[in-house]
Amino acid sequence: MRIIPAQPSDVPKLLAFRAEAAAWLSDLGTDQWQFPYPAAKLLETVDDGTVFMVLDGPVTAATITVAPDADAGLWTERELSEPSVFVSKLSVARTHGGRNIGGRLLDWAGDRARRAGAEWLRLDAWTTNTDLQAYYLRQGFEHVRTVLDGRAINGGPRVSGWLAQRSTDRTEHGFVDETPEPERPGGV
Repeated sequence: MRIIPAQPSDVPKLLAFRAEAAAWLSDLGTDQWQFPYPAAKLLETVDDGTVFMVLDGPVTAATITVAPDADAGLWTERELSEPSVFVSKLSVARTHGGRNIGGRLLDWAGDRARRAGAEWLRLDAWTTNTDLQAYYLRQGFEHVRTVLDGRAINGGPRVSGWLAQRSTDRTEHGFVDETPEPERPGGV
């Protein structure tokens, strides 16, 4: 399996991928991702070069967003001053579930963050999805705090405020990495 940057032409595929994940999450009893993700917002992150896809042959097996910036209102000024990379929107195709692709992708993201000079790999998870939170804890993340106040980007209440982090490290993730070398903070 190989990791590549998503391209603008992948947006419809990525939106369908997210819809599949939302349906699966609904079957598990969580309200996570039950509102369609705005295509324009996804295109913006693809254009920023922060969306990546795992390909198993021609099939998209997983996707993750790895960005230098966090959503506003989650992390303190002190935390934001620490070299960090933020992961979000990790999802694995149901056809590829149970193969630890998500865990390997988090390892890849941590390695990428380390190469960019970051000390921390950070994320925010759905506040009511305790199974997801437990998954991240099993992947070596430590819970920092849960932020319930504030507004999400779409104007609704904050729903993704369970914050966690782990140190970045060199890892053997097993993917063929076809992504450009990450930029260091400040373009250094």
